[in-house]
Amino acid sequence: MLTRRQFGIAAGALAGLSCAREKGNGFEGHAFVANEEGGAIAAVNLTAFAVTRHIRIDGNPTHVVSHPTLPSVWALASGHIHEIDPTRLEFRRKISLNGPALDLRLSPDGLHLWALSPNRLAKFNAETLAPAGIWNFQGEATSFVLARREPWAAVILKDQPPQLLPTAEPGRTTPITLPYQADLIHFRSDGKQLALAGGGARQASFVTVPDARTVAHLPLAIEPRRIATKPDGGELYLTGDGLDAVVVLYPYLAEVGETVLAGRHPSAMAAVSTPDQAFLFVANPDAGNVTILDITTHKMVGAVPVGKDPNFLTITPDGQYALVLNRASGDMGVIRVKAVVRNRGKSAPLFTMIPVGSRPVAAAIRAV
Repeated sequence: MLTRRQFGIAAGALAGLSCAREKGNGFEGHAFVANEEGGAIAAVNLTAFAVTRHIRIDGNPTHVVSHPTLPSVWALASGHIHEIDPTRLEFRRKISLNGPALDLRLSPDGLHLWALSPNRLAKFNAETLAPAGIWNFQGEATSFVLARREPWAAVILKDQPPQLLPTAEPGRTTPITLPYQADLIHFRSDGKQLALAGGGARQASFVTVPDARTVAHLPLAIEPRRIATKPDGGELYLTGDGLDAVVVLYPYLAEVGETVLAGRHPSAMAAVSTPDQAFLFVANPDAGNVTILDITTHKMVGAVPVGKDPNFLTITPDGQYALVLNRASGDMGVIRVKAVVRNRGKSAPLFTMIPVGSRPVAAAIRAV
């Protein structure tokens, strides 16, 4: 017969096992993962948390984009856009970009696919992949962004001013004058302002759209290399060299908010906000973990060991899971958002780990 103390210990152990075995509902859909060195896109079932199929493509995929309603997923690889059928999980067709390509994005309205090459930005009809416009540059482009609500794009050029582009007027550009070389660019959520940042200058700037008028230049404690946003657009987050921290910017106030410690050499980020919790997940490639910050308090609430060289993060559309791609170990770490708790040990559990292929570098999620 158990004593009261023994019964309490047994009950506690059973409760611990119950919590350990508690599982999420999964997400009804797939994560399409670009394996840069594997020449394939891994389709990961987010209900079974296993790879359903590796879809072979020609070249080395670096970016992947999913359409929310059309039956299309696109991968950028070796100067081509490869289209994948997300239902059959098979390659459908490809188009050439006539040279190397740097980035691939879908317009917020879902009507156009955009591809950046070193000397031009090209616009395609998302359904037919027919060309819909080209913007040529004299300098070398490095990155671009699209505004959520307004018809604007912006491009970073090496050793030249960034360019503001009206997305309905192919060929037209407006230079943005800055006292430094910009490396990062991001539209405010209402599309009426741009945030720019330069690593060498350790500065961030806010510029109005469309007249490119400077609102503020702000000194930073880091050399910014990565940028992310709070889901509602009310905060921007920067990571970079010089300090193991995340810099918080307030775009609607054009101010620096806080500089928050966030693990060793913080890099890629992704934010999630649910009715119960709001977190910023920050990859620490050198340490092989992900630091978790509470968005409300800007305090660190946990760190999750995830694998070797985590360098890409994304959140499932329902806010249930953070997906982490580990380039060196070739796997995807899955963190269940509801399992993150504020504790003294500053640790959080890893939900599962999924082998996905050789050097996974990007992922897009497609609901069933």
